[in-house]
Amino acid sequence: MAFFLKTKIWQTGSLDWWGMIDNDDVFLGSREFPQPPEEGDEWVVHKTGDHFKIIDMEIRHIGKKEPVTYPW
Repeated sequence: MAFFLKTKIWQTGSLDWWGMIDNDDVFLGSREFPQPPEEGDEWVVHKTGDHFKIIDMEIRHIGKKEPVTYPW
């Protein structure tokens, strides 16, 4: 996969996306991860509430929001 990102990313066998941000393995989400990731994309990981944005072709953690909870 050539996404032209500066951030190293990978997908696990369970289709979860992970990335190396500030020398830490960070969960980037599953379905909420943009396909393909492009400059300016933003998303919130439903399970953790982490908010990410692609700035200068690098994935950056820009905050935290309330995690999404489903009634089922």
